[in-house]
Amino acid sequence: MVWKPDVTVAAVIERDARFLLVEERIRGRLVFNQPAGHLEDGESLLEAVVREALEETAWTFLPQSLLGVYLWRSPRGHTTLRFAFHGTIREFDARRTLDPPIVATHWFTRDEILARAAALRSPLVLSCIDDYLRGVRLPLNALS
Repeated sequence: MVWKPDVTVAAVIERDARFLLVEERIRGRLVFNQPAGHLEDGESLLEAVVREALEETAWTFLPQSLLGVYLWRSPRGHTTLRFAFHGTIREFDARRTLDPPIVATHWFTRDEILARAAALRSPLVLSCIDDYLRGVRLPLNALS
């Protein structure tokens, strides 16, 4: 069997000590995650994270730094390779329909996210936020 991890991107967006999360229905369960999704064929990691943030939140995301590359194996045995980016948002498109799994978007403090730990899509949600809060920032030109 060929091992093929999912390559995903995630946007860590902070405003006034609150982080933008999406609430999504995955396999019948409501979970919280950063705006995130799969890298599509032919797009760069930066293009993917901008697209995913727009599709899931209706905000235009401007990546500023790479927070890290995270390898996670789920309890079901599925492996994800996540590229997480920090950035800002600018334009909001109130007319945009969000991707079907998205139920709502929320701005939560870290403590409010921690209180929802059992409902996080994966432990990567808090790992990325904690790296952001620790000041981890890698230059975007580290990607090629």
